Amino acid sequence: MTRPLPRDEAAHDARRAGQWLAGRARGEGVHREQMIALGTAMGALAAAAGAGDSTGRAEPSATGATQGPPAGPDAAMVKPLDPGLLTRLDGNAEMRWEAMSGQGYVVPTDRFFVRNHTHTPRLDRDTWRLRLFGSGLRGTPTRDDPVEFGYDDLTAMPAEEVTALLECAGNGRRFFASQQDQPTPGVPWGLGAVGVARWRGVRLSTVLRHAGLTGAAVDVMPEGLDPDYVTGGVNLGRVRRPIPIAKALDDVLLAYEMNGRTLPADHGFPVRLVVPGWIGISSIKWVGPVEVSATALFSPWNTQFYRMFGPGHPADGGLMTTQVVKSAFELPWGARLPAGVEVVLRGRSWSGNGPIRMVEICTDDRDGWRPATLDPHDEGCAWRRWTAVWRPPGPGRWTLRARATDVTGAVQLEQAAPNALGYLFDGIVRHPVTVA
Repeated sequence: MTRPLPRDEAAHDARRAGQWLAGRARGEGVHREQMIALGTAMGALAAAAGAGDSTGRAEPSATGATQGPPAGPDAAMVKPLDPGLLTRLDGNAEMRWEAMSGQGYVVPTDRFFVRNHTHTPRLDRDTWRLRLFGSGLRGTPTRDDPVEFGYDDLTAMPAEEVTALLECAGNGRRFFASQQDQPTPGVPWGLGAVGVARWRGVRLSTVLRHAGLTGAAVDVMPEGLDPDYVTGGVNLGRVRRPIPIAKALDDVLLAYEMNGRTLPADHGFPVRLVVPGWIGISSIKWVGPVEVSATALFSPWNTQFYRMFGPGHPADGGLMTTQVVKSAFELPWGARLPAGVEVVLRGRSWSGNGPIRMVEICTDDRDGWRPATLDPHDEGCAWRRWTAVWRPPGPGRWTLRARATDVTGAVQLEQAAPNALGYLFDGIVRHPVTVA
């Protein structure tokens, strides 16, 4: 059976964007005229953020650091937010990189970042159902009369485990402002909206075939069970984003375990999607309804959000490509280091294009760049651990920089290309330390 749609995210986005702009869109909550007006307004929105106003239709989510989580059943997150492990950003939580020092390849669940558009729902495993419907299934089941699977149905199917990296498209957003004087609205992530975990579950392809997949299917759109997202007085419904059938049948997992344990609530309990290699929004949490369609599907999460606006991009938004190259030191921001002794600097680098081939470190502009030592165990993996030995020349303030190159030749830049919503930051991050 020929599957004409690509597994590659950028190629799929390009094809779907062309269809949408040509008026061949189908998907609740998508309005082409509203989208084009949104694109025109993005430059002004970014300018307003620079003046301290981050309101408007920006990336979905509340934005600013706050003290302590709200209490009660409507709390944005469930898991404890140890300030030594996570930094709370309203309804989101960012991993602290120093919390990964001495850890293994996988991020422990207690420090894995949380990205919420609204808040974590409290769901009952026994009443939860995965509901598949649409014109790409035999008999064209409807949303009101879908093909259903319970939690026990999924766990009875052949299980697989994958180790995969998930990263928010806005990871690194705050450096547009702090390093490039280009503030943008949205969650002000540092570099901690990324993580690698072991996910166990059943292949989406297995469930689709059990549900009666036909050769006519072209798109699959999972939908989360978190509350509707409302912005500017408009209810855009639950978070949902289509993926092509070729990717759905390739390596997408319906995961019910994370790092060897039942999936925690903040990470998608009872079942979430894991879409390796694609931006984090594709890995829908708390998945419930799944539309399988014989025609192209669209949602606000691939037309209004997660597109590139601003100088150098079309008024209706540029394509969201694969994730970019990044590096992070496993050190506190502004760390204090001892003078006169050798220090082992540790960190990790990753890229959406493929494995990391080389990492270079710079501790002093006079000495230039030098290679870091790569961990051989991580060769070909989603991210690469590395070390570098540094003897600070003397006390004072210093700036550490790490620059990675992946197997395609993509390298971190001195400056990331700006865009109005602060996506895909690939600049070299200047990490300050004090030697005393």
